[in-house]
Amino acid sequence: MFYLHCMKINTEWKDYEIIATGDGEKLERWKDVVLLRPDPQVIWHAAQPLGDVRKPDARYIRSSSGGGHWEFAKTLPDSWVVGWRDLRFNVRPMNFKHTGLFPEQAANWATMIDLIKSANRPVSVLNLFAYTGGATVACLSAGASVCHVDAAKNMVDTARENVALSHLADRPVRYIVDDCRKFVAREIRRGRRYDAIVLDPPSFGRGANGEEWKIERDIFDFLQLCSRVLSDDPLFVLLNSYTTGLQPAVLRNLLKLTMPPQGDVVAYEVCLPTDEGTVLPCGASGLYTAKE
Repeated sequence: MFYLHCMKINTEWKDYEIIATGDGEKLERWKDVVLLRPDPQVIWHAAQPLGDVRKPDARYIRSSSGGGHWEFAKTLPDSWVVGWRDLRFNVRPMNFKHTGLFPEQAANWATMIDLIKSANRPVSVLNLFAYTGGATVACLSAGASVCHVDAAKNMVDTARENVALSHLADRPVRYIVDDCRKFVAREIRRGRRYDAIVLDPPSFGRGANGEEWKIERDIFDFLQLCSRVLSDDPLFVLLNSYTTGLQPAVLRNLLKLTMPPQGDVVAYEVCLPTDEGTVLPCGASGLYTAKE
């Protein structure tokens, strides 16, 4: 018997790096801007105070009552652009410590791009809980058509900006502001099918009309629903999770039990390299692919 710890890491970033980590925080460079943000995975001590390694331009301070706020050492632009390969994305300091982009997902962008290009046929992608459109931009760049669905209009607007920044605005893409479950149910009734599905569900959230989402309670039933919008010749289903309790094996089981049996499923941690020579875990992914 042997055990294999599976991680997926993309090392192509030029505009992003993790400079140092420790004491619940990570020091990052987003192009020319250095941010210091909390990270619950960083349970080790820093070799030295992260602010001494490099002075951050902004730091997110958690509040003892929940949430938090940004403190700025200098005036930053409202947003700025970072690039991965030939793709471009707007980033900005947002609520709840976020920047509008999860750079570790470049590992999955690269995989989806390869799968779409190697399919040698038209590929339609349904991107659910699509946020600011990292996966949408990646799939469009590979030649797929994309339906981008998120309940937050401001996130969908940012996705539209990112598509335009990457010079892909003329590609076949639909932007939908809606509750993902309601949208998928309507697509089933309309008889519309997709060759690939990307799901990036939050741990907890509310839809456009206040619909509550809890990933542990709702994800299995929702995956069963999603399997009904897959085409007869599916290419892939990608499921991401940032919920600590949902380990890669859980994602593998979810896809194995809900997707068509004639496919393969792999699951892995998605990580980012650091300048310290360590890797920072950033969630888990499960990938279903149809057997050739």
